[in-house]
Amino acid sequence: MSFPARHERTRSRITIGIPHYSSAVEEKYLLTGGHGAPAPLFVSYSVPIPGVSKRALRIWTLNPRRLPPLLARKRILAGFCLAFILLYVFLATPRGPSNKGIPVPTSSRGHMVYTDSDLKRILEWEVLSGHWPSRRQLPAELGFNSRTPNPALPSRRGTLDVNSTTANGVGPKRVYLDLTKQRPDVAYPPRPVPGSVVDLDIIHRHCDFSDGRFVRDCLEVLRIGGGLDNGNRYRRGNWDDWKYIYMENEGPAPVDASTLQLQEIERTGGFQTLSLPPVQQYRPYKTIHSQCDPENPRIFHMFWGGPINDKPYTTLMSFLYTQNVGLNYKDYPEDAPCRPQFWVWLNQAPASINPPPSALDDMFNDLKANPWAAPFLHPRFKDVIKFKLWNTTEMLDGVPELKNEWRKMGSLFKSGSDVMHVQEQKAESSSSSSSSSSTTTAAPPPTEGGYNKLSTVLSDMARFILTHRFGGIYLDADQILLRDWEDLWGWKGAFAYRWSYHNKYNTAVLRMHKGSALGTFLFRTALGNGLDFHPMSVSVYLDQAYFQNLLYRIPDALFDPAWLNTEGYQKERPPQPYFESFIHFFRTPVQMSAAPGALGFDGFFRGAYSYHYHSPWKPFDTSRNYPDLGEHFARAVPVDVVEETVAQDRRDLDWSTVMKRSFEGFVRGEKPNMYGDWMEW
Repeated sequence: MSFPARHERTRSRITIGIPHYSSAVEEKYLLTGGHGAPAPLFVSYSVPIPGVSKRALRIWTLNPRRLPPLLARKRILAGFCLAFILLYVFLATPRGPSNKGIPVPTSSRGHMVYTDSDLKRILEWEVLSGHWPSRRQLPAELGFNSRTPNPALPSRRGTLDVNSTTANGVGPKRVYLDLTKQRPDVAYPPRPVPGSVVDLDIIHRHCDFSDGRFVRDCLEVLRIGGGLDNGNRYRRGNWDDWKYIYMENEGPAPVDASTLQLQEIERTGGFQTLSLPPVQQYRPYKTIHSQCDPENPRIFHMFWGGPINDKPYTTLMSFLYTQNVGLNYKDYPEDAPCRPQFWVWLNQAPASINPPPSALDDMFNDLKANPWAAPFLHPRFKDVIKFKLWNTTEMLDGVPELKNEWRKMGSLFKSGSDVMHVQEQKAESSSSSSSSSSTTTAAPPPTEGGYNKLSTVLSDMARFILTHRFGGIYLDADQILLRDWEDLWGWKGAFAYRWSYHNKYNTAVLRMHKGSALGTFLFRTALGNGLDFHPMSVSVYLDQAYFQNLLYRIPDALFDPAWLNTEGYQKERPPQPYFESFIHFFRTPVQMSAAPGALGFDGFFRGAYSYHYHSPWKPFDTSRNYPDLGEHFARAVPVDVVEETVAQDRRDLDWSTVMKRSFEGFVRGEKPNMYGDWMEW
């Protein structure tokens, strides 16, 4: 038979209407299954069933050997593509109940609910308020230029580290401090200078994991630059590059940001009206005439569900041991520096939206009966440690960005993939209750191990509510403080820290300003995404808005110095101590257990601001698992505790035990704290 040739324009070649193969082997392989017969259109595969040895699951699929000739047929190919598109549209279309009235992201960037022009105004508000003390560039994607005045940044002339920036620095000059103590007073490190400020740009240059910096080297810079080496300085040469703490000196008059008006302060943008408060006035420390700056309160926040145990107890003890709270005075002097406070927010019943009228009295009765909590009710601590009742309804209603819409949410608590649906119930009526809410939310039963997942998910949102409403710094309860945070309070920007080796945020430490534009952005964006405040979700929000530098991502060496080691990084040059697992803090391996007793507090990640041990629920002190605070707190000791001899104590002390006993020794008045201050009774 002969086939007439037909001319085609494809590459000026003459083709015929029969398949073309490079060899007979290729032809046979494509047209048959290798057995001389045409290959079937569908083939089956056997998949073993776990636990069933003699049975397998048979799965039918399109034979890959038949794909090339099938795809050569245009109609079949078009049908295949159309079916794929329809299937994708079907799977991508959201189904289920919608949250009527809740803003829906309208930006092309996934989670965004604001337009770029709105994002620029939000960021401009923060810069004009002095919340961008960094030399990092403002995002060019939002159209910033060099005319934006930045009152928290000095002019480029005369600064220690000159980097390019698109913000026009108009603030006071920075003078970097030499915190070296002189003889003979070198036994203890100096307290940070009141009003001093940490330069996170310099710290980032020495500590950023992405640039190959080691936690060990970062901690050495933090020790020497912060004066924590107690005169034991082995480094020789000029160390000006390691100075990272400064004072704002005389310079240009601060910009009166309240007179600066952002264009179109209130207009419809994105999905809603963007309403921002007046720009805040940036005030350097030397211009504040009161003991504390009311615009930047020094409040540590902690959220806790259930009875207090040794975890928040040790966090509060580390606060008393390290921070300048004035326990070395019987009466705190009026001219003394501003002392921080620690607010412990107690969620008595997880997810309880409308507590009963007696909830506050019940809370304090429980605290008095709890040996781990009762010591902090002592009048000696009344001005620095405060217990507060968490009320979900009141807290959500107190956030302007949420109060009109949070009740419309189909699911109130969401954190990443965890979505908690709570059952609405009628609240018990009481003549003494003045709450306007008539509903409450029933908490699900605790999960295995005594934990309530809802309380954990709620804490992801609580940290943003607390800092947005009251200002200050939020801390997870599984942390201990390791040095005075005076210079961190001086940094006027918002911050969290890095999630190990990922370029994401961990909000176990979170600093935000009261009523800030950043808070408005986060709450409205989270509202449009199911009230999701998981750190990974917050990371996505900030990345898509080009706000990565607005919430400064501090290297994790400052707050979480063991994290990289526990995940297999930097094991060739680990810091001191070396933890391959977070459990080693509570159960120190015998081979390394000589270090805690020999080095004590000073040998534990010296230079870091805090240590996050990631919640291993082990006792801090297995031998003395109770508050060991001496005669002033005798009622806090359980009745069945019998005083043991030294020989009965554990031979090898763990790091957790040494840290707890260091804090308790200071409160008993038997030893000074890390700065040489003695507790005065």
